[in-house]
Amino acid sequence: MSNKISYHVSESGHYGEFGGAYIPEMLYANVEEIRTKYLDIIAEPDFQEEFYSLLKDYVGRPSPLYLAKTLSEKYGANIYLKREDLNHTGAHKINNTIGQILLAKRLGKKRIIAETGAGQHGVATATVCALMNLECIVYMGAVDIVRQAPNVARMQMLGAKVVPAESGSKTLKDATNEAIRDWINNAETTHYIIGSAIGPHPYPDMVTRFQAIVSEEIQWQLKEKTGKDHPDYVIACVGGGSNAAGAFYQFLHDDRVKLILAEAAGKGIDSGHSAATSILGTKGIIHGCMTLLMQTADGQIVEPYSLSAGLDYPGIGPMHAHLIKSGRATVYAATDDEAMQAVIQLSRSEGIIPALETAHALAILDRKPFKKDDNVVVNLSGRGDKDLNTYLTYIEDHKIQL
Repeated sequence: MSNKISYHVSESGHYGEFGGAYIPEMLYANVEEIRTKYLDIIAEPDFQEEFYSLLKDYVGRPSPLYLAKTLSEKYGANIYLKREDLNHTGAHKINNTIGQILLAKRLGKKRIIAETGAGQHGVATATVCALMNLECIVYMGAVDIVRQAPNVARMQMLGAKVVPAESGSKTLKDATNEAIRDWINNAETTHYIIGSAIGPHPYPDMVTRFQAIVSEEIQWQLKEKTGKDHPDYVIACVGGGSNAAGAFYQFLHDDRVKLILAEAAGKGIDSGHSAATSILGTKGIIHGCMTLLMQTADGQIVEPYSLSAGLDYPGIGPMHAHLIKSGRATVYAATDDEAMQAVIQLSRSEGIIPALETAHALAILDRKPFKKDDNVVVNLSGRGDKDLNTYLTYIEDHKIQL
């Protein structure tokens, strides 16, 4: 069952009116090399064999699809958690870094750079660089380095150099800017592993393809458990959008599956401290692609805010912008407070401490009335170890009784 709109990337690198490659001339050769070679490289039998072997034996896939019984009772539906938090490194990010490191090796690159917000992509990149014995530099906002200290320590233990971004809001957007500058200056030797479904074509499509393993597994796992190969709902948080892209991919053209994105409302959508891009954003260019973007009337980027380091990004992936604009996906924005309540609820009801990013998706369960037989899959994109200090500080500051 499908409609006539395509949600896959076009030959020109677009998703509807979004996407493309808006890049400086100095990066053209690099991006063009990836664009002309990535599909052929990914399709090679030896690439496929190595990729899936590493996902199985190194990452620990398939990740479980877990029926959360207490949540199911509370919300009156079958709530399944796709346990990406159980992957090696504790999040979905490694699905993409495994794919891109294998691509980089086949392109002859010796040096790897990455940007990171919450640190999960940085850890995943440092991990695969250690595995493949490649130099690794990770750019991270100075603010994020403080609030995600455990992941900084992990990156350093794995041999990566963590470089603070001191400009702007000193968060993910600024780390991405620094990584792009580095790539311009070291184009011949360096591959930039973008961690989200953002950036110039072909990055959004490439990242989505590597993350598509998530929805591939959901299909057959749900079939095993329920006899149906599709859920009624898939819910995922979105900053740039890699975990949502992976969780949605196999269901993009299946109208039986309702796709729900959870953004970070921060202190409230209209508070001036938010990262609700789909609501506050307008069409614009950021980090090499046309998408929805939080910006002023004269095109200056508005600084995003979220308690979650992985969601405070002023843009959104071009595929997600297309899904939203076309009405294929529905967006809800969860505040810091709502996300924290979801953290406490999952920890206490299911014995799982989720990442703060993931908690925004869990918070949406309170917004949506479900039917008794609905199968609802929430992509549990990461574990909460990295956020424990944030959690404890928030609980103390807000005098929350545990």
